[in-house]
Amino acid sequence: MKYLIVLAVFALAFAAEEKEERPKTFRRLIPADVLRDFPGMCFASTRCITVEPGNTWELSPFCGRSTCVVSEDQPPRLLELVEDCGPLPLTNPKCQLDTEKTNKTAPFPGCCPIFTCEEGAKLEYPELPTPPPEDKKAEEKPKA
Repeated sequence: MKYLIVLAVFALAFAAEEKEERPKTFRRLIPADVLRDFPGMCFASTRCITVEPGNTWELSPFCGRSTCVVSEDQPPRLLELVEDCGPLPLTNPKCQLDTEKTNKTAPFPGCCPIFTCEEGAKLEYPELPTPPPEDKKAEEKPKA
């Protein structure tokens, strides 16, 4: 019992010193690359292969993965759902990239960088611009 208490105190002391943080993962839809000889399939340029809708591929040497999806538009079009680590956090002297715990060659999301922060410190991320909704885009177009 005495050893269990010592172990618990040691674990709490270690946890209070540093806090490990993984960055948020980001998802976005972009128009898929399509080769004219393979209509109806996404072209995965990082792998130089065609991919059927519903299938996923790793984006190595980058940290991320993509999925080929069919839009609900009429007529339907192919889109690429990209998932990655997003932008790096803003510089914070109390948070450091943990090079020992970060595994750049692991499959996504395990390849995302891991940061270790001092107690009370928190990672902050840059604001990403969001595109206006489709109906606002139509309003913003200059009329001839």
